[in-house]
Amino acid sequence: MSKTQCIVGNLSIEQSLFDFIENEVCEGLDISAENFFQSLSDILNDLQDENTQLLKKRDSLQTQIDKWHIENNEIDPAAYKNFLKDIGYIVPEPPKFSINVNKVDDEIANIAGPQLVVPITNERFVLNAVNSRWGSLFDSLYGTNVIPNRGSMTKSFAHNLQRVNRTAELACDFLDEVAPLKGASYRQINSRVRYTGALIFNLNDGEVATLVNPEQFVGFDDAGNVLLNNNNLHIEIIGDQKKSFHKSGIFDVILESAVTTIVDFEDSASTVTFSEKIHAYQNYLGLMKRELNASFTKGGEAMTRSLNIDKQYTDINGQNFTLPGTSMTLVRNVGLHMMTDLVKNSDGSPTPEGILDAMVTTLITLHDLKSKLNSKKGSVYIVKPKLHGPEEVAFTVKLFSLVEKALSLDENTLKIGVMDEERRTTLNLKACIHEARNRIIFINTGFLDRTGDEIHTSMMAGAMRCKNLIKEEDWYFAYEVNNVNTGLECGFFNKAQIGKGMWAQPDQMREMLDNKMIHLEAGASCSWVPSPTAATLHATHYHRFDVFEQQKRLLSEKLETNQDQLLVIPFLKSPEQLSEEKVVNEINNNAQSILGYVVKWIDQGIGCSKVQDINHVGLMEDRATLRISSQHMANWLHHNICSPEQVRKAFQDMALVVDEQNKHDLNYINLAPSYDSFAYQASLALVFEGKDQPNGYTEEILTHFRRKFLKID
Repeated sequence: MSKTQCIVGNLSIEQSLFDFIENEVCEGLDISAENFFQSLSDILNDLQDENTQLLKKRDSLQTQIDKWHIENNEIDPAAYKNFLKDIGYIVPEPPKFSINVNKVDDEIANIAGPQLVVPITNERFVLNAVNSRWGSLFDSLYGTNVIPNRGSMTKSFAHNLQRVNRTAELACDFLDEVAPLKGASYRQINSRVRYTGALIFNLNDGEVATLVNPEQFVGFDDAGNVLLNNNNLHIEIIGDQKKSFHKSGIFDVILESAVTTIVDFEDSASTVTFSEKIHAYQNYLGLMKRELNASFTKGGEAMTRSLNIDKQYTDINGQNFTLPGTSMTLVRNVGLHMMTDLVKNSDGSPTPEGILDAMVTTLITLHDLKSKLNSKKGSVYIVKPKLHGPEEVAFTVKLFSLVEKALSLDENTLKIGVMDEERRTTLNLKACIHEARNRIIFINTGFLDRTGDEIHTSMMAGAMRCKNLIKEEDWYFAYEVNNVNTGLECGFFNKAQIGKGMWAQPDQMREMLDNKMIHLEAGASCSWVPSPTAATLHATHYHRFDVFEQQKRLLSEKLETNQDQLLVIPFLKSPEQLSEEKVVNEINNNAQSILGYVVKWIDQGIGCSKVQDINHVGLMEDRATLRISSQHMANWLHHNICSPEQVRKAFQDMALVVDEQNKHDLNYINLAPSYDSFAYQASLALVFEGKDQPNGYTEEILTHFRRKFLKID
């Protein structure tokens, strides 16, 4: 046995992991590393074989579906649906039920708002995200394309006063809409306010104004700034006549923004080495112990960032109260298909990484269960990705129960967020929720992974539509509706989050404001955004629209979903009519997207990054977007929409584009002209081996080539 490993039970544990658990995590907890790993050994003995069998069932179902499509060139919808039922891909719905979860924090059950997802591996990003509970509306408006950056409104190094005034006007207009004054506008007020039984704003003409809804006023801070409440979200009006550039005297409007944040061990993180994975755990430990900080240089100045403290206020009765300074955090573990060498079986084989994640992240969260600085109700919130159907949800519930027993926690302390991002979960969503009915606090339409699985599941059925058109198909609209309706039907109202997926264009904030209200109108209580700035801007939607009232309206109607629509495969309608130019454009677009993401993953270990697309628009890319692009190219290649030669040419041409886009990155390694780097090889493998990858996942290929780059293999 290597000196870098130790033996506990039936396990061989990397010494650095054991030391981290013993010396850092267990400090202050009533458990030893030895007992912890013995419990892990017992859980693996109970569940490891079942984990393996569930993965084999995925492969078996896919093999049967592939065979059916090969034998049935023309799809009869009824026959196809019956076939999926016969093989157990679609299971019977459970009888009517309602979820029964307790000790759920208000941020999940009773507050609708934006949700950030952030890679746990980058402590600066984690701090930025978690600190985005509050955000400056002025900064978010001034610094983005919400105000066009041209002419008299052009941003400059020094503040452009015209742009500043326009920012203040938009902020005042927002306040007029969500916290209106009687007979006046916030554009007319000065910074002086007083409270004599009602909040009184002084107007510039000497008159006064009060709130239309006086109950919206909830207090002041020590500086006299006004705190309002709207739709369970807070607004802080910063008044400073001396500093304000606007005649209103309003210096800023601070919005409660990212109410919840998911810290991510999965698609946005790259943890190939032992040290990378342990570093991820260390960052999570720092977060749960409220000790996480990040030192960096900005503008030539050394800076250290830490977690925000709670905000202090005085209410209308003179009583002091606090509001959280940070987001309520959930943690996303890896899926069932991931394996790790950090902990090995006695025969040297790797163990399921998801089981290790559940144990370690829960052990770490014990620090918060003592302090209750994150979850005031004393719950552990674990988001579980890439679950395929109710059996895998039931497996996860069983795992959580064993973790609770191992760590002496009350039953149902561990709550589960189920990502509705795999086709078999979508088709059986009610049954999935039923399996987790005492623990579930979250469902989310992860349309990126869901699209990748849609392509892979029906790989043999035919060629798919162009990537950007797949969302126009019946299955997608049915998918989005099904998620909300099923959640509400199963009792999610004021108990659990119903979420929607990511806005992937971090620089296109005007477009986000124009489009993302649709998620609230659909009845979703949270929706993913790519940055703190986006969280603040998206928060304006939740102030303007009461999601819970919309959920009540939906509940008063007959909630219907159409499973038949969910089964409509997004085929390319007329392959023979697809022009050569469109084929080239499509495969170029996919190749560029793959290369732009993979080169940073392999060469720099970056799991989530803003990648310029073929039109130089910055897009947030992670393994979910990679799954779509690689599966789409693999599908077209398999059905002869494009040739291997065309694919190779696309990658060579796009390598030049990606190299040019990254020319200012000092850590970047060019793809061209050698076209033989590990990143380039990985990109080709993702396409040419794409149809054979289990469920179209990308982790196996990425990890293999990252390890080769690091000279581990």
